[in-house]
Amino acid sequence: MHLDIEQQQETLLVRLVGELDLGIADKLRKALDNQLIEKRIKYLILNISRVTFVDSSGLGVILGRYKRLVHIGGKVILVGAQPQVRRILELSGLMQIMEEYPDENLALAKIV
Repeated sequence: MHLDIEQQQETLLVRLVGELDLGIADKLRKALDNQLIEKRIKYLILNISRVTFVDSSGLGVILGRYKRLVHIGGKVILVGAQPQVRRILELSGLMQIMEEYPDENLALAKIV
């Protein structure tokens, strides 16, 4: 998994590439938590357009960050889920509690 992180004011834009599974979940959780805490992030945009697979540990990382940000009035936005990943997100219920947009620009526009 490749991870690219960019901050824009209270928003953290994270671009993920590869598989979001048990092998990467802990590393991703730590990286996101460090950024959320250190930079006082309120909004998290996860660009998952290049994620090819997600398992329960990956879903747990996403849900954990969602709970943390909602608690402070923030939100998590998903960008560009591929059909196979979208299906897993829908079955897990995450698509019902998070917003999704086809590209980063639309997601950023909804925050501002």
